[in-house]
Amino acid sequence: MERTLTFSEALHEATAQEMRRDPRVFVLGQGIDDFKGFYGTTKGLVEEFGRDRILDTPLAEDGMTGVAIGAAMAGMRPIQTHIRMDFMLLAMNQIVNIAAKARYMYGGQVSVPLVVRGVIGRSWGQGAQHSQGLHAFFMHVPGLRVVAPTTPYDGKGLLLQSIRSDDPVIFIEHRMVHFQRGHVPEGDYTVPFGQARVLAPGRDVTLVGVSHAVVECMRARASLVEVGIEAEVIDPVSLSPMDFDTLAASVRRTGHLVVVDSSWAFCGASAEIVAGIAERLGTTNGFRFVRMGFAPTVCPTTKPLERLFYPDAADIAEQACRLLRGAASDWRPARIEAPEILEFRGPF
Repeated sequence: MERTLTFSEALHEATAQEMRRDPRVFVLGQGIDDFKGFYGTTKGLVEEFGRDRILDTPLAEDGMTGVAIGAAMAGMRPIQTHIRMDFMLLAMNQIVNIAAKARYMYGGQVSVPLVVRGVIGRSWGQGAQHSQGLHAFFMHVPGLRVVAPTTPYDGKGLLLQSIRSDDPVIFIEHRMVHFQRGHVPEGDYTVPFGQARVLAPGRDVTLVGVSHAVVECMRARASLVEVGIEAEVIDPVSLSPMDFDTLAASVRRTGHLVVVDSSWAFCGASAEIVAGIAERLGTTNGFRFVRMGFAPTVCPTTKPLERLFYPDAADIAEQACRLLRGAASDWRPARIEAPEILEFRGPF
């Protein structure tokens, strides 16, 4: 029988397995020892590993990141958690100027094997300062690896890979994927950096989604079948390094590309994805593309405005249809709010 776990259960399993295997691994962050355990990903770890390895930290992101970097330089393998990625802005100097540069600055004598987990996402009225997807900031910085797994399988395998990496890793988690369920092997395995995953094959258009957007792309694919369009859905999984070869090979076949980010489109991951594919295909393949992401404003709190701010499966399917059939196409699938968004009641 296939073994399935939620995404959060997969991260919990990866953390516990690696802490048992490697005594250098420890976790620090705000509220990781409370009864919800950081979306369930750290639940019960303090009982097994004790407070020397599961550290509840104060509201001092800059200082605590310095502690984590220092521990990593001393040979430990810390996992630092941020229940909202927005709070990582308080530690940008530590991450960008220290963690990312240390190996180069010290001539390869120092490494920073640090994993920084940052949660992004929507619903529950998150508002302007608690819902931003800032992964593009970190993709811009050499020395950092940036990953955004979506499936439970990739969540576990990529967290194990990240903990074992000698480079600092920014590990992006959308709160709406925490309760997605999927196949997860019980044993030890890793998912390599820089390897995209084709989630569904297709011949007419390539849909690329970042984090939870790939879940909406899968729903859009199901809708597009109604109008005879077969979409290929690809999850980049790793944002830096990016597997442009897999993405370009798909667009070379379909000739059409829709990129949906879990952030704003301007200067974002979607722009880098389109540019990277164009560089590889050159001028001989005149592929057509659309970028989608947050509306170009701050995130609203109210539900009606949230519906306008975030692209959903119906928006993606409509844009893909227009890309193939032209602007005159008036087809639009019925809007059905995703169950994970309807059911989400917050992390506490």
